[in-house]
Amino acid sequence: MSGGPSDILIAGAGIAGLTAALAFAQRGFSVRLFERAPELAEVGAGLQLSPNATRLLDSLGLAAALRQAAVRPEAIVLRRASTSREIARVPLGAAGTRRWGADYLVIHRADLQSVLLEAVKTHPAIRLDLGLAIEKVRQHAGGVTVSVGDGTCTSETEGRLLIGADGVWSRLRGQIGGPSCQSSGHTAWRTVIARDAPGTAALDRDMVTAFLDPRFHVVAYPLRGGRDLNLVAITRDRPGGVRAPDEWAVDGDPTALRSAMAGTGNLLRGLVDAADDWTAWPLMQVAGEASWHTGRVVLIGDAAHAMTPHAAQGAGMAIEDAVVLAALVAAAGDGLEPDLARFEAERRPRVERVRRRGRFNRFVWHAWGPVALGRDLVLGMRSPDKVAADFDWLYGWKPEAWHE
Repeated sequence: MSGGPSDILIAGAGIAGLTAALAFAQRGFSVRLFERAPELAEVGAGLQLSPNATRLLDSLGLAAALRQAAVRPEAIVLRRASTSREIARVPLGAAGTRRWGADYLVIHRADLQSVLLEAVKTHPAIRLDLGLAIEKVRQHAGGVTVSVGDGTCTSETEGRLLIGADGVWSRLRGQIGGPSCQSSGHTAWRTVIARDAPGTAALDRDMVTAFLDPRFHVVAYPLRGGRDLNLVAITRDRPGGVRAPDEWAVDGDPTALRSAMAGTGNLLRGLVDAADDWTAWPLMQVAGEASWHTGRVVLIGDAAHAMTPHAAQGAGMAIEDAVVLAALVAAAGDGLEPDLARFEAERRPRVERVRRRGRFNRFVWHAWGPVALGRDLVLGMRSPDKVAADFDWLYGWKPEAWHE
C-alpha cells in the first residue's frame, strides 16, 4: 500500500466521501479528503438507513454514535392518502434486526454527517481539507496527480487512487466522461417539523408512514429522538415548475404542494398544514452505460449513479460503494485498474436492481383506479412477514467474504 503523500485522494466530503475515507483508513491507507465548500453546513432533512447500510457503518466503529443520533422505527406503514387507511406494513424494530442482522434507522442527514465527520477528524490517517477543489487531474504510471485550488492559490498533490464522491453535480464525472445527469421529472419537497406540532397527534409514533396517491406520495418519520418529524413529498414536475440548475435545493412555495393534495384525508392534510417552510429538491438521476472509472479515477455514490428516493437507497448505495471499493483496493496488487473494473462489475448489477425497485415502487405507490384497488387487495392479503421477505435481497445484503 505504498503511495505518495496520501495513498487515497477523495473529492467530496458528503456521505460517500466521508464513509470512503473511514473505510480506506480502517484498512491501513492514508487518505486526503478535499471538499470545495469552506465548511460542512447542515443541509437536507431525514434519511432512511436500512440494514444493508447500518451494518457497514457499524463495522466502521460508528454503532454507538449512530444510535445516539438516530431513531429505530418499529415498522414501515403504507396508507392511502385519500382515507389514511392502512394498506400494508413491513415490521422493523427488533423484528427487523433479527431478520436482517442489523438495525433499520432513520436519521437527519446533518446528524449522520456529524457522526461521520467526527470520526474522520479524529482518525490519524485522514486529512480533511475544506475550501479546496480538485481542478485538474493527470494520470501517470502508478498514480494520479491533482491540482487543487481555493480560488486564489493552486497546488499539486499525488495519490495512488482518486475517488470522485462529489455528488450528483460531480465535476470529476465530466473529466472522465462518466454517465450523464438528467432530470427524473419529479420534485421532492422536504421539511422538518416539531413532533408535537398541531396536526401530528394522530400519526403513528415510531413508524415510517408512506401516504400513497396517484399524484404524489408523502413519507413521514421521527427524527432526533422523536422530537422532530421528517416530511418528504414526491410530486411530478409541471411545466414551469421547480428547477435549480447545478443547485441542490431551493425554497419551495407550499401553495402548489397543498393544491396537489386537495381531497386527501385529514391525517395527511394536518401534517402538511403543520409545516410552513418547505425546500424543493429537483430529483436528478445519473445513469447510462458510460463507465464509472478510467485509469485510477473512480466514481462512487451519487456521482456514479444518483437515483430517485423511491427505494430510499441513495445513502445506502453510497455507503456500500465505499466499503466494497476499500476492500477490493486493499486486496489489490500494484495493478489497480483491474480491481476498479471488478468494483464496477460487482456494484453495477446491484445498483441497477435497486433502481428497478425504485421504479416499481413509484408505479405501485402512484397507481390509480383499478390498479390501485388491485394493489390494496394484493398487499392486504399478504402477512407482514411475507411483505418483509420481499426486502431480504436488499436489506440482508453483505459484501463478499463478510465477517461478522
